Amino acid sequence: MKKEFREKAKSLVDSMTLEEAASQIRYDSPAIERLGIPAYNWWNEGLHGLARAGTATVFPQAIALAAMFDKDMLEKIGDVIATEARAKYNESRKLEDRDLYKGITMWSPNVNIFRDARWGRGQETYGEDPYLTGRLGVAFIKGLQGAGKYMKAAACAKHYAVHSGPEAIRHGFDAIVNEKDIEETYTPAFYDAIKEADVAGVMGAYNRVNGEPACASSELVQQRLRKDWGFDGYFVSDFMALMDIHETHHVTSNVYETCALALKATCDVNAGIAYQSMMEAYDQGLVTEEEIREAAISAYTIRAALGMFDDDCEYDKIGLEAIDTDESAELSYKASVNSTVLLKNDGILPLNKDAIKSVAVIGPTATSIMVLEGNYNGTSSRYVTNLEGIRRTVNPGTRVLYSEGSHLFESKVQNLAFDDDRLSEAEMCAKAADVVILYVGLDSTIEGEQGDTGNAFAGGDKTSLYLLEPQRKLVERVISTGKPVILVCNTGSAMDLSLENEKCNAVIQSWYSGQAGGQAVADIIFGNAVPGGKLPVTFYKDGTQPPMEDYSMKGRTYRYFEGETLYPFGYGLSYSSFEYYDLSVTEKGAIVTVKNTGTVKADEIAELYIDKLPEEKLQNGKNTDVNDLESLLDPANQPKYSLAGFERVTLEPGEFKVVNFEFKDRTFDTVLENGQRTVLKGDYKIYVGGQQPDKRSTELTGNTCLEGKISL
Repeated sequence: MKKEFREKAKSLVDSMTLEEAASQIRYDSPAIERLGIPAYNWWNEGLHGLARAGTATVFPQAIALAAMFDKDMLEKIGDVIATEARAKYNESRKLEDRDLYKGITMWSPNVNIFRDARWGRGQETYGEDPYLTGRLGVAFIKGLQGAGKYMKAAACAKHYAVHSGPEAIRHGFDAIVNEKDIEETYTPAFYDAIKEADVAGVMGAYNRVNGEPACASSELVQQRLRKDWGFDGYFVSDFMALMDIHETHHVTSNVYETCALALKATCDVNAGIAYQSMMEAYDQGLVTEEEIREAAISAYTIRAALGMFDDDCEYDKIGLEAIDTDESAELSYKASVNSTVLLKNDGILPLNKDAIKSVAVIGPTATSIMVLEGNYNGTSSRYVTNLEGIRRTVNPGTRVLYSEGSHLFESKVQNLAFDDDRLSEAEMCAKAADVVILYVGLDSTIEGEQGDTGNAFAGGDKTSLYLLEPQRKLVERVISTGKPVILVCNTGSAMDLSLENEKCNAVIQSWYSGQAGGQAVADIIFGNAVPGGKLPVTFYKDGTQPPMEDYSMKGRTYRYFEGETLYPFGYGLSYSSFEYYDLSVTEKGAIVTVKNTGTVKADEIAELYIDKLPEEKLQNGKNTDVNDLESLLDPANQPKYSLAGFERVTLEPGEFKVVNFEFKDRTFDTVLENGQRTVLKGDYKIYVGGQQPDKRSTELTGNTCLEGKISL
C-alpha cells in the first residue's frame, strides 16, 4: 500500500482509545462518532458479479470464467463488479445503510486449486492449474482495484492456503501436505496476487495446515506471506474461523488465547465474533497495545486507500445508473458464450433452424434460474433460462415441446405421484420432436459451501461424479427413443459423462452460466455463436481419484494423473478448425502462428506447456546451486508438463495471427521435495497447440501439439 495511506491510517488510529482501536479490527466495525468515523462492514462478495445486495450484473460462475482462458475479459469483469459495488456503497451511505454486502472490500477472488472434482466450492475457483489460476486472479484483481489514485474496490485472495475440501469436516480438518506441493501447487496464485496485482487483502482458510490453523499460522502467514513475500495488505479470517481454533481444532483453550494467537500471526480483521473479546485478552496480558494498534493501522490503511477518509475520491460520484447497464449485460452474455465448452459434436451442431420444425426441451435445469446463478451471486433483472433461450432463438412457427423430465435429485416431481413421474412425458415429447435438447446438471443446493446448501448430500461436496440417479434414468429414457440428442450440462464441476458422451450426438458443458446463459447456449446450438471455451479442469471417470482427505498432488490434476480421462484439461471443440505453425522458442518466450482453416469466424485458445524436467539427466547435482540435488529431486514426483502460457485470439476464416507467449520469472523453476525452487540445466520440451500434449486430447480432436526445445 502507498505510504501516504499508511500515514493517514496511523494518524487516525493514534487518535483512538485502545478500546476504539480494538473495535476497528472486527469485520463489523462500529462508528466512532467523536472522530466522525462511520460504521463499516468489511464483508462483501464479488466472485462473479456483485453478490447478495440486490440487483447486479450476474456473470457466469468463476469456473466458467476460467474456461474462457481470457485475461483481458477477466479484468473487464472485475471492473464492472467494482463499479457496481461503488455505486451500491455510495447510494447506501446516503441512506445510512451500513449493512454487510454494502461495502467496497470484496472478499474475492477464490484462488484455491480445484484439486478434487468432488469439492462443492470448486465452482468458485479458476480451476486446477496454478498458472491459469494465477494469471486470471491477477487480471481479476487489477480489474477490481483499478489503476487510479484510490482503489476502486479492495480485492481479497482467498482461502489461504491449502484449502479445497472436504466441506463437511473443514472446521476441524488438518490438511497434511508436503513442502513441495505447498510451493508448487497450493500457493503460487497467492504469490502472483501479491507480487503482480498488489492485492489488498488475503483471507485465511478454516482448516489447519500441518497442524497450524490457517488463519493463525506462523509458517504460512508470518513467515511465507509477510516475511518471504512482503505482503503489506490486510489479512482477514474466514467467517467464524477463529472460533474454530479453540472449539474444533483445540489448538487453544479459549477465545482469549485464540485472539492472541491470531493477532500475533498478523490476522488484522476478524470475520466473526472472536475479536469482540480482544480487550479481555489484553487485560489478561495475552496481547499488547502495540499489536492491537498495528492491526488497526493495517485495516485502516485499506480504508484510506479506498478514499473513505478523503473528499476527492474519483469514485464517489458513481451512482445507481451504473448498476445493471446494457453494456455490462452484453459483457455478461459474451462471457457466457466464451465460457461454454463443446465436449462432443458428431456433426449435428450447429442446428439448421430452417430444417427444424419441432424441438423437445427436456430436463430439470431447463427452466432453472439457480443454474444461471451459481453460488455467491447477485440478483439479475435479465435472466434468460435455458428454455427461454431456445424459444427466443428458433424460427417463428417452430414447435417447442417442454418436459421437466425428472426432479434434480428426488425420485419424483409430485409428492403424491409414483416414482419417475415425468419420464413418460419426456419420452412423448422426445418422440414428437425432430431433435431433443436435454438439460441436466446440478445447482447450489447440491454442490457448494457447507451451510449454504439446502439439500447437500456431503456438506456441499459431491459423493459421485455421475449425474444423480433421477437424471441418469431420464437420459437413458430419452436416448432410447432414437431421436438426436444434444445434452447440455449445467454444473460447477467435472462430471463423469461417459454414457452421455457415448450415446448423445453432442455434449455441451455450460457451467453455471450467468444471467444470459440460456441465450448463449441457444445461440451456440443454432449457430448464432461459436463455442470457444476450454476446460479448466480434468473430467475424470468416477472412482479414479484418491481419497478427498489426501492433500498430496499425486494422482491429481492433468499434471499428475496417470489414468485415462474422459475430457482433458485444456480441451474444447469449435465449429472451426485451426492450424499452428512457425513455432520459435527463446529464453524469454515463444512465438507461433495460428490460422483459422475453417469456414466461420471463431476464437481459438493457444496453449503452451513445458516439461520442467530437462531431457539431459542430472549429473551429481553439479548443474544447479542445490546441495545434494539427487536426494531432493524425485523425477517420478514431477509434473508430466505444466501450462506456462495461453492466449485467446479471434480469427476470420483464412486469417492468421502471430501469438506471443512471454515467460514469467519462475517459468522454468523446478520445485524440489523440500519446497526449494531451482532451475535445472538441460533441454526443456515446449508444446504449443489448441490443447495439452496428451494422447486423449489427440484422440478427441485429431490434432497434436507443435514441439520445440530450449536449452538452459
